[in-house]
Amino acid sequence: MSVSKASQPTPGSAPASSSEGLSSKGLGVGTVGLIGAVVIGLSCIAPAYTMTAALGPTVSAVGVNVPAIVLVGFIPMLLVALGYRELNRMMPDSGTSFTWAARAFGPWIGWMAGWGLIAATTIVLSNLAGIAVDFLFLLIAQLSGQAEIADLASNPFINVAVCLVFMAGAAAVSYRDMQTTQKLQYVLVAFQVAVLILFSVAAAIKVASGDGFDATPVSWSWFDPFAVSSFGAFAAGLSLSIFIFWGWDVTLTMNEETKDPERTPGRAAAITVIAIVALYLLLAVTLISYAGTGTGEFGLSNPDIQDNAFFALAGPVLGPFAALVSIAVLTSSASSLQSTFVGPARTLLSMSHYGALPPWFSKIHPRFFTPGNATIVTAIAASVFYAVMRFVSQNVLSDTITALGMMICFYYGLTAFACVWYFRKRWFDSVRSAFFTLLCPLVGGTILAVLFVTTLVDSMDPDYGSGSEVFGVGLVFVLGVTVLLLGAVIMVWQSIKRPDFFRGLTLGTDAPPSLRTTRPTEATGV
Repeated sequence: MSVSKASQPTPGSAPASSSEGLSSKGLGVGTVGLIGAVVIGLSCIAPAYTMTAALGPTVSAVGVNVPAIVLVGFIPMLLVALGYRELNRMMPDSGTSFTWAARAFGPWIGWMAGWGLIAATTIVLSNLAGIAVDFLFLLIAQLSGQAEIADLASNPFINVAVCLVFMAGAAAVSYRDMQTTQKLQYVLVAFQVAVLILFSVAAAIKVASGDGFDATPVSWSWFDPFAVSSFGAFAAGLSLSIFIFWGWDVTLTMNEETKDPERTPGRAAAITVIAIVALYLLLAVTLISYAGTGTGEFGLSNPDIQDNAFFALAGPVLGPFAALVSIAVLTSSASSLQSTFVGPARTLLSMSHYGALPPWFSKIHPRFFTPGNATIVTAIAASVFYAVMRFVSQNVLSDTITALGMMICFYYGLTAFACVWYFRKRWFDSVRSAFFTLLCPLVGGTILAVLFVTTLVDSMDPDYGSGSEVFGVGLVFVLGVTVLLLGAVIMVWQSIKRPDFFRGLTLGTDAPPSLRTTRPTEATGV
């Protein structure tokens, strides 16, 4: 059921909250409920894809302590999500990091926070499309029994052509109304979660029956982060853990389209993070217990299977149903490709709406009430990036994804600190306020800031990532810094073309919350 056009606010209409000065942008109001937001959040994280890619490398870094690293990585994500929730309750706006950082720290920092989100999501879109292509050919080869079909994915011309088809299809769905997105994601997310649970249960049964490849008894020490061999291994594992949780903030970028926008997005973010950590722990424990951490044929430290652990273990664990795992990872990457469009498109919309980017980006489709132009530009940017990187070097693409971790820490951290500073006049109004507006976002933001600086320093080493370098400096460092500097250059250009935003005339810093006469109703629970 679509939302009638008559019920929609128009861009530039009266502010949604006079105390905030934020205004609606013409998106489909009330089209996403709590369950829909959680499902889209899970889809954006893409548990089947991220876990099959991250499990092997994480095992190599920390051994059996993957569950501990998952729990430690979960902590900053949850703390930051709680800070996001508080900001959303006060300022429900589709610009999220951009809007909130601008209100807390001013237009310049706000612009860079928005750029961090857009750059990170555009890069990951290209990666998701590439993964979907790889698994499409793997699945065809698996079902047909002709292994050589999988090699077609290594042909850059075929790879890029099929990738562009995936990208166009995902963009077309995102271009339509949010009801279409929700209906598609219900099916895709339910399928991949069901297969992952089946995979875990089957592995546990194999271990219990004595048929595990390298059966390893589960121990409480697996959950102890202090049991990790070194700080370097711990930091490497934590960086991977941060990546596997990334994507939950899409629940906040839909805040202008959700029912009860002051509370639903924040609750959806917290529920999404909690649900995903439970799924990751189940997978990590059962698969380590089944395959062990050795370098044998199916051992999780075997470099030949690390890039795709689920595919390698599917046959031994599920037997004739092994193809289900390939289908799950394919649907995971494809569904995440579609849902990930939500974030950058709505951030571009918000930045344009408040005068930080050309007004063309703020155009809303008159029938679907979605940011059509912003969605198209995001798809084109991700497609061009993937095509160029695929022909230049596979290592460049791989190192760019590694550099993605820096950008995640960058804009998540900025947003967490924005929460702390924005609510500075309310820190000690109550125990709840001190916990959710000061302690949680401060600790979460600090952890991410430390990871950002650590990765920045470590990645200068040419041996970091793929081992590629530019004039003796690691390629991961060069790519990460280049993306951030590109954002700074575009920002300066926009400040010349559109000075009103950068003077604080369209989205200025807000008055201290304690001075307001009205506040949103306090939310209880998650």
